[in-house]
Amino acid sequence: MNRGELLNLACLRAVSLVAQTGSVSRAATALFRAQSAVTRAVQEIETALAEPLFDRKPSGMLPTPVGKAVLKRSERVLGELEELARWCEARESRRRSATEGSVPAYLLNARRLELFSALARHRHMPSAARALGITQPAVSSAIRILESGAGLTLFERNPRGLLLTSDGETFLLHVRRALNELRHVSDDVAALRGSIQGRVTVGALPLGRTLILPEAIAKVIAQYPGVRVVTDESAYETLVAGLRAGDVDFILGALRPNDAVSGLENEKLMSEDLVVLARRDHPLAGENGLTIKDLADAQWILPRNQSPARGLFETLFKRARIKPPLPAVETADLAVIRGLLLRTDMIAALSAQQLHYERQSGQLVALDVPTRNTSRDIGLTLRAAGTPSPAARALIDAIRIVAGDVDREARAAARHRPRRSP
Repeated sequence: MNRGELLNLACLRAVSLVAQTGSVSRAATALFRAQSAVTRAVQEIETALAEPLFDRKPSGMLPTPVGKAVLKRSERVLGELEELARWCEARESRRRSATEGSVPAYLLNARRLELFSALARHRHMPSAARALGITQPAVSSAIRILESGAGLTLFERNPRGLLLTSDGETFLLHVRRALNELRHVSDDVAALRGSIQGRVTVGALPLGRTLILPEAIAKVIAQYPGVRVVTDESAYETLVAGLRAGDVDFILGALRPNDAVSGLENEKLMSEDLVVLARRDHPLAGENGLTIKDLADAQWILPRNQSPARGLFETLFKRARIKPPLPAVETADLAVIRGLLLRTDMIAALSAQQLHYERQSGQLVALDVPTRNTSRDIGLTLRAAGTPSPAARALIDAIRIVAGDVDREARAAARHRPRRSP
């Protein structure tokens, strides 16, 4: 099976029914198909994966270890499409079809679902057709079949191109989840052979991407050369949308409060306080026992307004009964922060990790000012109901190890730091 090539959904459903019923004949009856057609469907998946999925025994068709792995992932793929079909029926106020838990034929075509996803991304039919190397009529036909099957209008035209309707947005969320799960099937099989491979997309927030993530990626790539890592540095809200759709495997960085209805879960790895950084020859760099009041008139580089870090910074001043200073520069871009700190008398409040290497080299120093109660939890955000791919699991495991090392080093450094006089 070529990397990037998706398995046939209709064949995968046939495999699932053979496993459920224990025989080709019973699966054929449930599918209203000939036994030979079901046998060919099973063979197609076995050929694509180059592995047998069943042991053919007198007592029935028993899944092999590879078959069990394929079935586990298939359950998520087909479950997502079943949920989509139920939602479409509810939107149309249709009565449930006679076959409970089935996926309608119009959804059992991975290529058609890919075309829909591509058109939602490009918003322009000729562009979507070119991206997939097919004709425009083929894209148009695929969308007509989906809209007819769903009984919903998925796109609307406006001056900016083809835009998803609100129904189309929900439809796309399920499609993206199903396709992303489907892409993991071959990686699950490779993992059983001892080969961890595939693409991992990490939502990389600022507090995780200077120290923890690079070290973890280096560990995984060294051990598993077949893994490809993509980092996404988008805003948190954008990353969460990608995580829910399965386009992002997990998010690493500062944790937001857990929300029971969000469908996401947090795993705390460590905590870290803010520090106030300046260049090594800054006028305040050699001062001991500075207070927040001493910094009230400084030129500050601050996180964006309404961000959690900005809130912690402003609380420092409010506790001292001082009006929080306005920023000279408001940015989350570390390249901008680094450049300004090294070239000006500006100072910045941020996590020590974020400019670790500049502190390690002596270019930047932490000013001797208390920043108590500014701790932020750093960790992983994942889909609560998700099953990460083998490659994503390998990277998550490496991140846990690296974060543990970073946390221990930070605690050791804090123990050896001279205490301020009361």
